[in-house]
Amino acid sequence: MPTEWMLALLACVTSAIAAVIGFGGGMLLITLLPMFVAPSLIIPLHGLTQLASNGSRMLFSIAQVQWSLLPKFLVGSLLGCLVFGYLLSNLASENLPFAIGCYILLSLWSPHFNQFMQHYQSYYLIGFMQTGLGLIVGATGPLSLALLSKQLQSPQQVIATSALFMSISHLAKLPVYFSISSELASQLPLLLMMLLGAISGSWLGNKISLRFNPSTISIIIKLLLSLLALQMLLRVVLKHIA
Repeated sequence: MPTEWMLALLACVTSAIAAVIGFGGGMLLITLLPMFVAPSLIIPLHGLTQLASNGSRMLFSIAQVQWSLLPKFLVGSLLGCLVFGYLLSNLASENLPFAIGCYILLSLWSPHFNQFMQHYQSYYLIGFMQTGLGLIVGATGPLSLALLSKQLQSPQQVIATSALFMSISHLAKLPVYFSISSELASQLPLLLMMLLGAISGSWLGNKISLRFNPSTISIIIKLLLSLLALQMLLRVVLKHIA
């Protein structure tokens, strides 16, 4: 299967997963991208695809979005983009897969790491960390899920509002990546295929979300993410050894 079609399919499947259980799709996609694209393209392609995924997921469930939470998150996001954007311009792209793999494993299995991250119980700080860290490690959606789950009334509200927050985070990445990289412009056919796949996955996931047991799916996704993150770390280590 051509790379464009393979990545479009992956974008569709991971977007559908996120629409069903509220997390995991973005992390899963970013662990698979290093198998197909150069390190410098991982975060930009992931960010644009997830913008389509989260944006469409938000639109498909827009009645559930809690708009009153947006202003604080937006202010934090803009500050995070400025601070971490500067750090990114001084970071070698070859090291990004290693940073991504470490972040995913810690967020999945380390209670101490998650407790530390959950200290950011302010939407200003969550916006700052989610958008800022997203420039470097890509998939930071779970940062806002803990607080949203405590404050909102239903899983549908949590998923829809989280999709809004992630749309803002991914949108904020675009000026940064277009300013430091010219490679993305040469990948427009691939990008368009992935965007279509992500939107299709959001629509599909929104239709089937009530037919699956989210807890069972989340366990499977957690194990799969762990294996893929370990594979990312191993590839970087072996490359440096060689």
